[in-house]
Amino acid sequence: MKSIISRSYNKNETLGTWMIMEGEKPLFSCKTIELPDNGNQKYFSCITEGMYWMTKIQRKNGDNAFLLSNVPGRSEILVHKGNYAAGKKIDTEGCILPGAYFVDLNDDGNLDVAESGKTFDRLWNILPEKSILHIL
Repeated sequence: MKSIISRSYNKNETLGTWMIMEGEKPLFSCKTIELPDNGNQKYFSCITEGMYWMTKIQRKNGDNAFLLSNVPGRSEILVHKGNYAAGKKIDTEGCILPGAYFVDLNDDGNLDVAESGKTFDRLWNILPEKSILHIL
């Protein structure tokens, strides 16, 4: 199984498309949103491109998440539910937020991801306990 996020960068956020493939067959696709590229600064930047081990975990608050391992200069990077990476409200401190599509949910002029909870649950059911995520 291949898990790949292809990203584009803008001033306020990093937008991505996440493809999960079984060989050449696409299994699932969704969108991702992250903080903008601010030189891999903790709490203020998306993570660097690369290949990361991704492990299913349960957070202290009881929510499920995927933990990314060996992110250079960073720790506790997760994939978790959330909608906002810029503007009035922000749901991430450097983590990846999946969603079904991009839309400005709160009318602040920034794109957000919609249906994050539903999209995350689909990812949780598709991906194994441990896998590799390739971020381009």
